[in-house]
Amino acid sequence: MHSTPPLYSIVIPTYNRPKQLASCLKAIDGLTYPRDRFEVIVIDDGSHSPLDAIVNPFSDRLAVRLITQPNSGPAIARNRGAAEAQGDFLAFTDDDCSPSPGWLDALADAFREAPDCGIGGKTINNLNDNLYSAASQLLLDYLYEYYNQGSYGAKFFASNNLAFPRKAFLNSGGFDSRYRRAAAEDRELCDRWISQGRRLRYTPDALVSHAHPLGLGTFCRQHFTYGRGAFFFHRMRDKRGGGPVGVEPLSFYLNMFTYPFKYAFVRHAMPISFLLMITQAANASGYFLEKVRNRTGQ
Repeated sequence: MHSTPPLYSIVIPTYNRPKQLASCLKAIDGLTYPRDRFEVIVIDDGSHSPLDAIVNPFSDRLAVRLITQPNSGPAIARNRGAAEAQGDFLAFTDDDCSPSPGWLDALADAFREAPDCGIGGKTINNLNDNLYSAASQLLLDYLYEYYNQGSYGAKFFASNNLAFPRKAFLNSGGFDSRYRRAAAEDRELCDRWISQGRRLRYTPDALVSHAHPLGLGTFCRQHFTYGRGAFFFHRMRDKRGGGPVGVEPLSFYLNMFTYPFKYAFVRHAMPISFLLMITQAANASGYFLEKVRNRTGQ
């Protein structure tokens, strides 16, 4: 006899993006995983307009719940969803993402082999004509290739395609609630998860499409914010005894800037490489600004 598939809780934090949320739920409605073996928990993190009209149409086809809270940031929203979840496993994605039909099946296969691991899937850019979005995704691809070599022994996954055994996630402390922005809270969780003796596994078959439009201003601001988050990650890691984060060798950055010529279309490789340089400048600016603010008590 076949055993009953485990129950999954899909957790989606959302804030002021009703159209993107509707697309995300539509994609989840197309999952091939048994419909009675997963639930969907949408955490409205203080959106300006109610989201009932977006979520309710899916309630006759999905076991979906909408939970509203004051704006507190994605880390607290994800933790709220995990606390409310009934599943054996948590699967996190974002409101501007569309999981592929076999997303939960791929996660289930990975957990069947490694039930105590955290599982990270592969995310692809769904806005190929937006060079800023393409550059941000290519940077993430490079980091995954650098830090997650081999199926086991991975070090970092982004929170828009990340899954955990629910009990182990709660015991680990979940996302650090001191992160009020989308900035390094996933990196900190992955690092803390590993420091607690747990493992991460990369499962590229668990595929999610990401549609986050960016312009030059929002692109720079995003990576500036990542730099601010990196400062807090370094400080929190040091406070819990993890020690300082090592500086990557020069080859890490040289390979990053040449990475687009390996994977991007030739006509886009040069501008994307330049945008990757901008990400590092913006990241460093955010990091050092936060460092100065904390030194001066601002």
